[in-house]
Amino acid sequence: MTIKIMPCLDMKDGRVVKGVHFVDIKDAGDPVQCARRYQEEGADELAMLDIAATLENRKNRLEWVQQVAAVIDIPLTVGGGISSLEDIELLLAAGADQVSMNSAAVKRPELIAEAARAFGSARITLAIDARRNQTLPSGFELVVAGGTKPLGLDAVEWARRCEELGAGVVLPTSMDGDGTRAGYDLPFTRAIADAVKLPVIASGGAGKLEDFYAAATQGGAQILLAASVFHFRVLSIRQVKEYLRDKGLSVNL
Repeated sequence: MTIKIMPCLDMKDGRVVKGVHFVDIKDAGDPVQCARRYQEEGADELAMLDIAATLENRKNRLEWVQQVAAVIDIPLTVGGGISSLEDIELLLAAGADQVSMNSAAVKRPELIAEAARAFGSARITLAIDARRNQTLPSGFELVVAGGTKPLGLDAVEWARRCEELGAGVVLPTSMDGDGTRAGYDLPFTRAIADAVKLPVIASGGAGKLEDFYAAATQGGAQILLAASVFHFRVLSIRQVKEYLRDKGLSVNL
């Protein structure tokens, strides 16, 4: 299995931003410059999440997607504010290769099945945000609306259901780890990876080289997403890939 590195552009007001625990948002640069740089550095894929779309009750900004898609040829996954097949169609037409859904899929799970039928499972990524809650069977509770709304639903059970409905990739993010650079939430990532047969994207909390290795080996993730460490030049994508290769993992250098 080849491990892939996926920088993430969290978008707000046309800029790349980065928060901690989904808040304390800081500016992290221009999306087109970031996208171009990450492709040059060796990113395998790129994620672009419109973090305010659902909270502001609006659609994803298509012009941001078009501008970024125009400067890269690696796969682009776009998320935020997607609530209909039409939204997906517009994003794919704007240059996205995959779309990532979250709140709308939780609200109406049939959307996953409809999207998979219309566009193919490979284009449908399910983003699952969670926080620890020991009252649920897995210990992880599903949250939506940019982490503002806990639902009392088991996040791991939801991942299984998404796979049954036709999702092609799962992107679990732990609110407990987001932006902290304290390492991925390995128990959460592993719980999802063990529950589904789909590729899992580790997300939230990467801070040092060892975190990437742990996400692949202990977390069971095939795609390693990170934002802060790349935006603020703590690590380069090449550094991460060379480290993983030296530890015996397969990467595309």
